[in-house]
Amino acid sequence: MTDPYQRQKPGPGKPLTAQREHYFRLMKQGLNNSEACRLVGIHRSTGQHWRHGRRLRDKGREYYYRPITAPAPPASARFLSEDERVRIADLHRLGWSTRLIARKLGRDPSTISRELRRNADPVTGSYRPFTAHRRALGRRPRPRPGKLAADLELRTMVQQLLDRWWSPEQICHELRRRFPGQPERHLVPETIYQAIYVQGRGGLRRELHRALRTGRAMRRPRRGSTALPAGNIPGMVMISERPAEAADRAVPGHWEGDLIVGASHGSVIGTLVERSTRYVMLLHLPDGGNASAVRDTLISTLGTLPTQLRRSLTWDQGKEMARHREFSLTTDIAVYFCDPHSPWQRGSNENTNGLLRQYFPKGTDLSVHTASDLAAVAAALNTRPRKTLDWQTPAERLDKLLAQAH
Repeated sequence: MTDPYQRQKPGPGKPLTAQREHYFRLMKQGLNNSEACRLVGIHRSTGQHWRHGRRLRDKGREYYYRPITAPAPPASARFLSEDERVRIADLHRLGWSTRLIARKLGRDPSTISRELRRNADPVTGSYRPFTAHRRALGRRPRPRPGKLAADLELRTMVQQLLDRWWSPEQICHELRRRFPGQPERHLVPETIYQAIYVQGRGGLRRELHRALRTGRAMRRPRRGSTALPAGNIPGMVMISERPAEAADRAVPGHWEGDLIVGASHGSVIGTLVERSTRYVMLLHLPDGGNASAVRDTLISTLGTLPTQLRRSLTWDQGKEMARHREFSLTTDIAVYFCDPHSPWQRGSNENTNGLLRQYFPKGTDLSVHTASDLAAVAAALNTRPRKTLDWQTPAERLDKLLAQAH
């Protein structure tokens, strides 16, 4: 049996009518342009041209081709057609009664009575068929209920995953995995965002905006960062000297580290991310982010790892790493420092710090969190699927690499 959603490429000279109808049907189901084009078997730009039209230049002249509109569904027989409204107007003008007009058109008398009452001119009371037809067509569309509003099971699942602080993109991929043959249950991230932020667009609880990465109640760009002041660190080896195997993420064991700080710089938590697997470990620093405490905690955390997972550590130029050489001598892990004001050189760690702010909001006291609390948060992140890992979890990817090493 042919799968109706299997990608099918049109043959040479084959009309695209069926493909266009399939494309608009998928778009109506909520798929984005790229996914709909992939399923239909056309290029992304083709779908964009069908929906928005296209402009071409030829010998200095510009030509505009109008967009191809979605095929209109056939009008139901239960709706009055434009021709029927013309006949109603003619017979009504001749003085025919409602029942006689209904008998002539084969309609119920209440249909004719309602038509004359609802679509007559509100000022003069006269019935003009073409104006009445436009007025009726304008009332016919109804706001289509969102997928989440209409499907209780789907809405419940999305809310549960948001409560676990999954991102909308992760949720959409999970829905495709759980419902492979049910495209009506496949979502795009924007559907979830609108269900949260736009009233009446999905039925998700309004307070679920707190489960999103930013936690903001309104959709607006916002950016900010807080870092401990940099210090003069002796013996720094810059990131430009880091081995190439760390840059291409092909070999595990290269880590990125940083501190996230609490209210008034009074408390800190250390963060470590393995570059190849995005595996996260958190450093419990109840005595603050001084250089000695960071050195000792790094030694106890990274020094016990298998040899293949202890290759390098990349950090910014914060003064908490002033005793990096003692750490390297004890663990045999090289430490490399980023250039000033270059957070992208620790991209995995910066991204992870953003995720951690859902658990440890800015401006709060981080010292209230115990080592067990930090271990639970790290476990939550390490068992969350990641797009950059082809939707595997960091824990799965790390276990796979360790198994291959043995």
